[in-house]
Amino acid sequence: MSERIVVDPITRIEGHLRIEAETSDDGVIQQASSSGTMVRGIEIILQGRDPRDAWAFAQRICGVCTLVHGLASVRAVEDALDYPIPHNAQLIRNLMIAGQYVHDHVMHFYHLLGIFSNGYWGHPAYKLPPEANLMAVAHYLDALAWQRDAAKLLTIFGGKNPHPNFLVGGSPSPISIHPGHEGRGKGPHYRGGGGATALNLTGLQKVQNIIHSMRDFVDQVYVPDTLAIAGFYKDWATQGEGIGNFMTYGDFPDKDMADIDSFLVPRGVILDRDLSRVHEMDLNADDQIQEFVSHSWYDYEAGQDAGLHPYQGETKLNYTGPRPPYEYLKTDERYSWMKSPRWRGKPMEVGPLARMLMLHATGHEQAQELVGMTLKTLDLPVEALFSTLGRTAARTLETKIMVDAMQGWYDQLVTNIRAGVLDTFNDQKWEPSSWPKSCQGVGFMEAPRGALAHWVVIKNGLIDNYQAVVPSTWNAGPRDSEGQDGPYEAALKGHRLHDAKQPIEILRTIHSFDPCIACAVHVSDAEGEELVQVKVC
Repeated sequence: MSERIVVDPITRIEGHLRIEAETSDDGVIQQASSSGTMVRGIEIILQGRDPRDAWAFAQRICGVCTLVHGLASVRAVEDALDYPIPHNAQLIRNLMIAGQYVHDHVMHFYHLLGIFSNGYWGHPAYKLPPEANLMAVAHYLDALAWQRDAAKLLTIFGGKNPHPNFLVGGSPSPISIHPGHEGRGKGPHYRGGGGATALNLTGLQKVQNIIHSMRDFVDQVYVPDTLAIAGFYKDWATQGEGIGNFMTYGDFPDKDMADIDSFLVPRGVILDRDLSRVHEMDLNADDQIQEFVSHSWYDYEAGQDAGLHPYQGETKLNYTGPRPPYEYLKTDERYSWMKSPRWRGKPMEVGPLARMLMLHATGHEQAQELVGMTLKTLDLPVEALFSTLGRTAARTLETKIMVDAMQGWYDQLVTNIRAGVLDTFNDQKWEPSSWPKSCQGVGFMEAPRGALAHWVVIKNGLIDNYQAVVPSTWNAGPRDSEGQDGPYEAALKGHRLHDAKQPIEILRTIHSFDPCIACAVHVSDAEGEELVQVKVC
């Protein structure tokens, strides 16, 4: 008989996600509904605040994506104010973002993905032999110790972790030159001698050691483990694709954010699996990126079927779902706290698979070599990229690209310092008196989980509107007014469940996206009442 299956909460992710799946008589998923059961209110909190402070609030959107929201916020304000930053600051940001990738992806594979048979004992979907399980457990423990060192890189540049410090106009990492360079860098941006408490030779050497440690772990453990384990699960190379549309905003500039052509990760859109054509996209165009709320617990003044560009975005909460506790959601009505982002009306998958496909499609040599090596090792066709297994493998392969690129950015930073180029902050537009009365900007980046952007509207020196569209909104959002599934929902269709009471098939595909629903930060009880209020005096 057909059945309606509920998995709530999806575990081993950040935040609370509910999946309701309707199966046919033979256990095949015909329809899936993705529901974010938390609500984010940061956009409301930021209204009326100083744009230079926005990053500190926005960064608290998530406790796992420990820096990406802060940096997206800083970039949004800099874009609005046309505020350039020094090259050193850009290199430091590149290193921090890439360091977050490596840390986050390794943690996902070993600690969140659930590669061990601990979820549903005895389920035939677990195929690793005892020797492979033993190897994976040993590396699981190694990764726990390793990630402590990896997190130090963010602390060295940002002062603390999680939630390192950022700064509109540059980086809060003044460079302390050693005594041999005291004749250089004089003037208002001079950063002191070897004893200054800033980024000095000791810190730089620690960063170099961390990069070496990261590369060793990725090369010697993470990549080999992925290939070894994938060999036992090649059947997952034919399921879990989803919508077939992929999008990247681009990131890791060579010089500055305005030079899009210099990005390590290109910007663009791939439609219907067609890697021969990359479509251009514009984050400022009203008719390209829009958010819909026809199946979300929000209201728009223009009506439930309207699509709003984030500059005109609205955050008006209106819960119309069933009173908890409840058995099922009304999935033909509103059923999620996430909106439905669309590009030119089409749903888009974002994340490591989108980035690797974009790199491959645009001729990135290392990406093409890594993809070719992986497919050859596993004896799989190129179509295997569009799958649950392909999504998981893409995360590993892009980690290799990022950890290799880190050495290049580090070398550039050291070269600049040796040449006496020490600036990490531009103070030219710091004071609000230099700002226009009205301006707007978008801060975008490629976060570990995918394309992330914050849009800000500034009027009279204060935030008038603020909207964040996060990767898991793109991937986990509900159906739109046209009835188009979101990527999670589409990816689950066609899965055959071995046991409705042990729906590991649902978990594996959802985990391959590495969901982060913690962009919702409000805490309420079953009655919708506030549980705690913290006041800072």
